[in-house]
Amino acid sequence: MRKYRTLHEYTEQYFKKHPEEIDAFLKESFEEYAKDGDSRTLLSQLRVIARVKGISAIAEQIGVTRQGLQKALSEKGNPRLSNITSILMAMGYHLMPQRMDAPAR
Repeated sequence: MRKYRTLHEYTEQYFKKHPEEIDAFLKESFEEYAKDGDSRTLLSQLRVIARVKGISAIAEQIGVTRQGLQKALSEKGNPRLSNITSILMAMGYHLMPQRMDAPAR
C-alpha cells in the first residue's frame, strides 16, 4: 500500500530543499495572522519551520525540552509571547511592529 505524505510533511520537505523561501513564508504567515487572528494556523506554520530548522537545536537554544517546544507550538498550546519570541530568535527571526495603513476600530 502506498503511503501518502501529509501537507505538513510536503511543506517541510519543500522548505528543506528551498530554505531561501522561508523568510517570505513567515512574513506572509504573520501578515495573514494580523488579518484573521488565526493563532492555530500561525502555530502550525511555525511548527513546520521549526522542524525544518531542527526542533532539538531550537529547544536546546531556548532552554526547553523537545517535547516542551512541541507542546508550545501545538494546536492545543497557548504559548506566551515570550515563548514565541524565544522560538523565533532561535530560528533567526524577531517580532517587529509595523504601522498599519488605517487603524483598526
